[in-house]
Amino acid sequence: MKPAADVLSDLAQMSNVAVHSDRALVGSVAAAAAKDDEKRKEKEGEALRRKPDLQPVRTGEVSPLQLTPWSVLHTLGRAMALSRRGAGRGLAEHWGSLKYSQALAGSFSEHMKLSAEGRETAEHYKALQSGELGVGFALALAKQILVRRHPGYCVSIVPADTTLRAGWALNSRDKGPRSGYRYRPRFFAEVWKPEAESLVFPIECRGHHGNAPDSHDQLAAASAAVEAVHIGGWNETPSLVFSTELPLKGPLTVHVLQSTGQGGRLTGRACSYERNLDDPLEDENIYPGIQPPPVGDETQPSVPGFHVRPKHYEWFRHVLARTAAAGLTAFAGDGAATAQYLTKRQGQRHFTGFAHAAAGSVQDAYGEFLGIPCVGTDHVFRLNRTRVEAFSGIAEDLFRHLEAGKVEQYRAEVHARRATWPRDTWDHEWWGPVSVHPDGSVLATRVLQ
Repeated sequence: MKPAADVLSDLAQMSNVAVHSDRALVGSVAAAAAKDDEKRKEKEGEALRRKPDLQPVRTGEVSPLQLTPWSVLHTLGRAMALSRRGAGRGLAEHWGSLKYSQALAGSFSEHMKLSAEGRETAEHYKALQSGELGVGFALALAKQILVRRHPGYCVSIVPADTTLRAGWALNSRDKGPRSGYRYRPRFFAEVWKPEAESLVFPIECRGHHGNAPDSHDQLAAASAAVEAVHIGGWNETPSLVFSTELPLKGPLTVHVLQSTGQGGRLTGRACSYERNLDDPLEDENIYPGIQPPPVGDETQPSVPGFHVRPKHYEWFRHVLARTAAAGLTAFAGDGAATAQYLTKRQGQRHFTGFAHAAAGSVQDAYGEFLGIPCVGTDHVFRLNRTRVEAFSGIAEDLFRHLEAGKVEQYRAEVHARRATWPRDTWDHEWWGPVSVHPDGSVLATRVLQ
C-alpha cells in the first residue's frame, strides 16, 4: 500500500496524454454508425439522426496534451458540481472525483495510463470509472482545443441538461411541452469574451476500458447526441465528440472528432446586450423540435430535438452565463449563491433547504494557494488509512462578485486575468498538489496535519 504522501506527489506529476484524431478514425466511426443503423432499421425500422460529416481536429489543436492527474480530477469535479443524481445533490457530489486519486499513473517522460489500483477498480466498476474519467480527459482537451482555436477568448463548460431545462421540459417532472427525445449532449462549451458574441459547441464525451473499436462505437453514438441541439441554421452547429480509451495495459488515448459549421454563434440581438447577465433568469417554454429548411416552397415537418433560433440567442447566452456561475459557486460549496443563478426547472430547490447527513457542503473554508487567497469548502477522507483533506473553491475576489450576483464583473475580471494564473502543480506552503483553472476555481489536497 503506497503511503498517502507518495500518492499526493504522484497527483502533481505532469504527464503526456495520447490523442487520436485523423481520417482513419473518421472512416472507422462512419463504418460503426452504418452498422448500428442497419441493426436499428431491422429492429425499429428507423436509423438514428446523426451529425453528418465528422472531421478530424487539427494536430496543432490537440497535441501536445499534458495534464496532471489532479487537474483531470479538478475538471471532473467542476463538471459534477451541478449534478442532480441521487439524494446527495450536486453540491456535494463533486467530491466523487476524489475516488480516482489513485487511478492514474504517469510522468513527464511517458504517457498517462491506469495505475494498479485503476486497473483493479476497472474489474468491478468498469462503466462508472471509464465514464467519469472520460469526462475529465475530454473536457480538459475540449478547453485546450477551443482556447488554441480562439485566442483572446475564455471557455466555460456547462452541463447540457441543466442548461436545456431553462427552456425545455426534459422529463415528466418538468412543466411544459416535453421534447420526448432522449438524445442530447452532456455539455456545452461557451467560447466568450466581454462585449463579443459567444460561440457554443455541444459536447458529448464517453469512456471505456476496452480497445479502439469500442471508441468507434462510442463516437458513432455521440454523433447522435450532439445532433440533438441546433443553434442557428440546420446542421450548421459545430460540435466536439470524445471517447477516452482506458485500457488495462498501455497508455490511455482520447479519441476526438468534430463537426464544423457557421452556426453556434449567439449573434443578432445578443450583440445589443439588452439582457444584463446580472439580472435573474426565468424559465422559458420553447416548443421542442428542430425545423429543417424548406424544400422549394414547401415547409418540412420538424424533427425531434432542441432548436435555439435567433429570437432566443440573447436568452440562451444569459442561460449559459448564469449556469456557469452556478457551477462555480456550487464548487465552492455555497448553496444560497448557487440557487440565485438557477431557475426552478433547473433545480434551484436542490441547493436550498434540507440536506441529507454527509451530503451537504458549506462555504466556510479559507486558504491561500500559490499566492491566491481563496474561499470554498473542504472535505476530509482517508487515503490508504491516512486522513487527507481536500479544498475546492474560487479566488476570493472573484467569489465575492459571484456571491453578490455580479456576473458581468466576474467575467470582465476573469477575461483580463486569463493568462496570469500560476501553472505550478504543487504548493510548498500548503504541502500538496494544487490545480488552478482559468475560471478562478482551485482544487487542492494534503495530508491532514
